[in-house]
Amino acid sequence: MKQTLMKVAFVSLLLSSFSATYASQKLTAEEANAIAIETYIYGYPLVLSGITQDIGQNVTKPTGTSAPINQFGHMNVFPDASWTIVVRPNADTLYTTMGYDVTKEPIVISIPASNGRYYLLQFLDMWSDVFTVPGSRTTGDDALTFAIVGPNWQGQLPEGVHEYRSPTGRGLLIGRTQTNGKADYKAVRAFQNGMKAVPLSAYGKPYTPPKGHVNPNQDMTAPPDQLDKMDAKTFFTRFAEMMKANPPHANDYPMIDRMKQIGIVPGESFAFDQAPKIVQQALNAAPKTALKQIKAAWKSAGDYANGWRTNMTAIGTYGTDYLHRAGVAYGGYGANVPQDAIYPTTYVDQDGKPLDSAKRYVLHFDKDRIPPINGFWSLTMYNERQLFAANPIHRYAIGDRDKLKFNADGSLDLYIQRTSPGKDKESNWLPTPAKGAFSLGMRLYWPKAKALNGGWTPPGVKPVQ
Repeated sequence: MKQTLMKVAFVSLLLSSFSATYASQKLTAEEANAIAIETYIYGYPLVLSGITQDIGQNVTKPTGTSAPINQFGHMNVFPDASWTIVVRPNADTLYTTMGYDVTKEPIVISIPASNGRYYLLQFLDMWSDVFTVPGSRTTGDDALTFAIVGPNWQGQLPEGVHEYRSPTGRGLLIGRTQTNGKADYKAVRAFQNGMKAVPLSAYGKPYTPPKGHVNPNQDMTAPPDQLDKMDAKTFFTRFAEMMKANPPHANDYPMIDRMKQIGIVPGESFAFDQAPKIVQQALNAAPKTALKQIKAAWKSAGDYANGWRTNMTAIGTYGTDYLHRAGVAYGGYGANVPQDAIYPTTYVDQDGKPLDSAKRYVLHFDKDRIPPINGFWSLTMYNERQLFAANPIHRYAIGDRDKLKFNADGSLDLYIQRTSPGKDKESNWLPTPAKGAFSLGMRLYWPKAKALNGGWTPPGVKPVQ
């Protein structure tokens, strides 16, 4: 009898505690709907990051850019026209990725000297914010050793090991190493193979990475597609669970207070079916409206000039601009901060007309308007599917590492057309697709201040009659 009474009292305590979550104010349907939409937008990058890690770690050993937790995965060849795994691939760098988990202990990472080769190691927390970027721009080209530690870790690192504190218990590394064509593969692979990652407890000792685990039921489709079809109960329940190991940022308190009004509290599970009806209705309706806002935010992101849209502000680190953060997570997950790279993109010519592969174009840079970079720059061609365009010379991008021919006055013309512009101009030729519309993407790695402060914009793409 005593045990029964204690059990009833315990359940009553839980229910009263749960109800108190909503007691701070009596929500109207309008208020509940607004908070639910805000919460979905706020949580979108966290849930997307979790799906991304689940997909990338669904292997027993490193395979391309997929690898078990806390292990490197390396892409060691450029994509070609048959590549369809991700949209808008690049032919400038070979990628290195790693999903990390430092909830139990730090992970120590060692990087060999790059000997002047440009590289960056972009670390994102689970909210998709970049919190550190070791590499050529920030730490130089010498060998370095550092540790990624968890948000609450307390301890002493070995001498010579620099600390980077991850705001969340899990996160993702997206590394990029400059690769000057296929002839450069061997040297880049040697640099990649020199990268090491071990738990702190194994640092300085023999270490064999454990095998990963394959979940045969893992949905391997693109993370944004999975979120598009995810129901509200799954989304908000997963979101709450993920916040336990991946706490909100220090400037998120206003958002946290908003979420508490609908019963979502960081560090606690969320019982969707026990929420008041008005809250359940708001949560169920939120994804449809929020996703429209997220996708619209991605389409309008960046500054617009001469037909090009460029990420110049609030990319990589977002503060409390949650809608912009969600938009970038949806359409450009893993985007660098502008100081590391900017990505001008255009779908139109200088007159605002859609780019058409049946036409011929010239992209002309005056001598003083050549892309200003400390690293390198490129121009990449994409077909209607946002993939590389098959062409007779297998050239998908062109840039400063190619043997370009400059004009007598130091200016540069790039010829954008389906057929050869003539033997004497083929060094500057970027072929268009066999048919249909296309788009162009520039990449400026380690851009100079001129490109960051508005002093430089790409020229318009000029049609040739």
